[in-house]
Amino acid sequence: MSLLAPLIAPVATVLGMPLSIGDLAGLATGLVCVWLTTRSHIANFPLGIVNCVILGLVYVELRLFSDAGLQIVFITMGLIGWRAWLRHGSDAAHLPVFRSSGREWLLLALSAALVTLLLWQLMLWAKGSAPLMDALITALSLCAQWLLNQRRRDSWLWWIAVDVVSIPLYFSRGLPLIAILYTVFLLLCIRGWFAWNRPAGATA
Repeated sequence: MSLLAPLIAPVATVLGMPLSIGDLAGLATGLVCVWLTTRSHIANFPLGIVNCVILGLVYVELRLFSDAGLQIVFITMGLIGWRAWLRHGSDAAHLPVFRSSGREWLLLALSAALVTLLLWQLMLWAKGSAPLMDALITALSLCAQWLLNQRRRDSWLWWIAVDVVSIPLYFSRGLPLIAILYTVFLLLCIRGWFAWNRPAGATA
């Protein structure tokens, strides 16, 4: 038996879905991470890295190697973002946030389209169940994380887009619990958008 096998062994059932220790740990760390981000708290980065490590191990045990590889990308981006935020200090109440320019929006949109196209073709080759949606979610998530690392308030709009695409996808795949989780993420992201747009906490 693999050393990681206990991580995916079912320990509970919710809405007809078996949940493992890895699932529960991933859900918990993911929710707290997003909540910390809405509060502009730098601890979102180490917790987000822990979340990616947990999910990465789960994916390795399930032999979902492309998903596991993606977690390495997010861990790397999380480390970069953590370091960038540390340059502003650790006092969440006084960390500045910024607005992206029109040129940056255009470059990000083009980047997201290119990444989506490339990943779409890769997932078609790998015979994924929802190649276009999976590719789009990944591309949007990478852009959102990059913006978060730069402390851009626009990052919340990209995360909201990720959730809007993810919710119907997971419902259509018979994963209601995951869809509900992303609905909670959506509400937290909307809260984050308004919190980061408060005049006292933002600079143009």
